[in-house]
Amino acid sequence: MYPNGPQRAALAQAFGCARVVFNDALRARKDAHEQGLPYPKIGDLSKQVITEAKKTPERAWLAEVSAVPLQQSLRDLDTAYSNFFASMKGARKGSKIAEPRFKSRKDNRHSIRFTANARWKITPGGDLSLPKIGDVRVKWSRDLPSVPSTVTVVKDAAGRYFASFVVETAPRTLPGVEPVVGIDLGLGHFAVLSDGTKISAPRFLRRAEKKLKREQRRLSRQAKGSKKNRDKTRIKVARAHAQVADARREFHHQLSTRIIRENQAVAVEDLAVKGLARTRLAKSVHDAGWSAFVAMLEYKAALFGRQFFRIGRFEPTSQVCSACGVKDGPKPLHIRVWTCGACGTVLDRDINAAVNVAKAAGLAVSACGAQVRPVRVPAQRGEAGTHRDGQTTVVGIPAL
Repeated sequence: MYPNGPQRAALAQAFGCARVVFNDALRARKDAHEQGLPYPKIGDLSKQVITEAKKTPERAWLAEVSAVPLQQSLRDLDTAYSNFFASMKGARKGSKIAEPRFKSRKDNRHSIRFTANARWKITPGGDLSLPKIGDVRVKWSRDLPSVPSTVTVVKDAAGRYFASFVVETAPRTLPGVEPVVGIDLGLGHFAVLSDGTKISAPRFLRRAEKKLKREQRRLSRQAKGSKKNRDKTRIKVARAHAQVADARREFHHQLSTRIIRENQAVAVEDLAVKGLARTRLAKSVHDAGWSAFVAMLEYKAALFGRQFFRIGRFEPTSQVCSACGVKDGPKPLHIRVWTCGACGTVLDRDINAAVNVAKAAGLAVSACGAQVRPVRVPAQRGEAGTHRDGQTTVVGIPAL
């Protein structure tokens, strides 16, 4: 999105009002908890921090923005509390979620959400018309497949504006193919496939490290009181980091889409990324972005009617010969090629691990990557891409 000066000011006001409503509602719930009272419901909070607050001199400016983003801010708080309580009770999977915290006006990322009742629209000229903001110029990444139900406007740390739409889409199951593949993720090579393909690690952060250091050094030399110059330099640093993140995300999307299109079933090892991120390899691990890549593989497999398997991280994929199945123990990392003592097969460490990943998932491949009795793998009926009534996806700007 490319808002002009008045539109940027209106968006900044909307971001600020949504933040204030969120913080006021959070304070009301914290006060109720400290006093031993039940949490006020979302309807009572809406009346207290929006409807009644607009009538006071301190919050009269809440009436200058659309009421829908303010209501959605309360819904976000309600969802945050629901996730927090579910995490405390053990009903929510994953790591523990902290209690909702107050939002700061110094946060570098801001967002507001408009639902259909806000009467926003896409103009015939392709602009995005938002209530009390105006017609904002948009560069579209793709055509919307259906009428969107909500739009979220986001401003990132680099000062860029994006619009993300929630739309209803029809199933997009791809034609069935024969190949199946196991993937071994690493740092020397980003990914090694069970068919012998090795994909080099782009190392986007390492390549941009010199530029990032230079921009960060300039920012550290700026006086903290010089708001104008310091903000300009901060935006330069944020844009340099955004370029690295965008390049990495584009690489992940292109590679994951290619793998899903060319293979009927995909198997990946479940890596302990959090543990590796606490070692001396932390920067390289974060630069690789394995978790984001595996998440893309998983949702794209469900979207296009493919099968996705995630095997356990304790599977000895590097210790077992993929030709005869003999486990000959762990090997130092500097050993990249060895000969199996049982069958005499010369094994590449990464390709051997990728083949074992596929076998651990029940996919039939040979040690050299060729398929053994290739059979078409049908998509599961429970996958998201096979529902008759369609599914909900997010289409954003820019193109992924």
